[in-house]
Amino acid sequence: MIVIGADTHKHTHALAAVDAGTGRVSGAREIKAEEPGHLAAVRWARGLDDERVWAIEDCRHVSRRLEQALIAAGERVVRVPPQRMGASRRAEREPGKSDQIDALAIARAVVKDGVENFPAAHLDERAMEIRLLSDHRKDLVAERTRAQNRLRWHLLELSPELERSLKRGSLDKPRQLNRIDRRLRRMVSCARVRVARDEVRQIRALTGQVDALQQELLVLVEAHRPQLLAEIGCGALTAALLIGRTAGAERFTSDASFARQAGTAPIPCSSGQRQQHRLDRGGDRQLNSALHIIAITRARHDPATRAYLARKEAEGKTKKGALRCLKRHLARRFHHLLSLPAETPQADQSSIDQIPARPQSEATTITARAPTPMPCMT
Repeated sequence: MIVIGADTHKHTHALAAVDAGTGRVSGAREIKAEEPGHLAAVRWARGLDDERVWAIEDCRHVSRRLEQALIAAGERVVRVPPQRMGASRRAEREPGKSDQIDALAIARAVVKDGVENFPAAHLDERAMEIRLLSDHRKDLVAERTRAQNRLRWHLLELSPELERSLKRGSLDKPRQLNRIDRRLRRMVSCARVRVARDEVRQIRALTGQVDALQQELLVLVEAHRPQLLAEIGCGALTAALLIGRTAGAERFTSDASFARQAGTAPIPCSSGQRQQHRLDRGGDRQLNSALHIIAITRARHDPATRAYLARKEAEGKTKKGALRCLKRHLARRFHHLLSLPAETPQADQSSIDQIPARPQSEATTITARAPTPMPCMT
């Protein structure tokens, strides 16, 4: 068997094939990042070995078309995180960097760690649509925050008492924006007043787009994975983040693989008689953030979860350590939910391994006020 590493770029892709047993180079070439190039790559690979695995650096914007072409051709494809490629390249005896060196490092990273330890590439168009809209909403929220900060600086010069009266998050509300606009209209016209009124209009427009995208994401999540919305602490935005960043739970062979990807699987750091684990700061931090939001919400509102955390603390764990244990349980739970077909109803739950779901009547309320993303626990 051979492993073919692919270093993907906007216009070209570098390929390097190595023997899965020895790591010896079997071939290398460069192809155009277009359909004829993809077909040429498949023909070239089939001429090298009958059994092969494609290892593609996980850069979705430039690797997605190649992934689609290979999967459509019946090829086996795994995704390699960029940091794994970097570590493999630094371990090579020959220094330097080029596309061919990177492709070779990707292939040898898979040979070294084993094909089964990398998530398989999986095409899920609905998950990709949810991820794109979720990322777009996040960008709009960031742009709105910048506009709000600029408006506050202008108000600090124009009307300090008005700026002081604005509470945190108040500039998201139409009522406060109308109040600011009325005050600006009564001021003497000048460049700063004009700019401030432009900022108010921009914030209104961005807020309308953000709210519309949130409603659209709610509809998409309800159609794709409605069981997620029945979970305590998992609103539409958090569910969209889980779906989009997971990119198809089928590509993970177990909940342990999913937990590693989410950064919730503890890393052993034992020595001698000391047995302990440390926090994993790797993995997909967006996915980790989604699980952290759910864990924090459950800790506040779910009695069963509070009892679980209290039990862990009684065992000698710190509050943060108990929360990490909870996040690992949540990784198992949500891997199961994300692996179910969209039309499958929610499974029964009877233990902390399957954290209790809230009633459907409550789901709509919590979804409508989805929590603001919080930073991942350190």
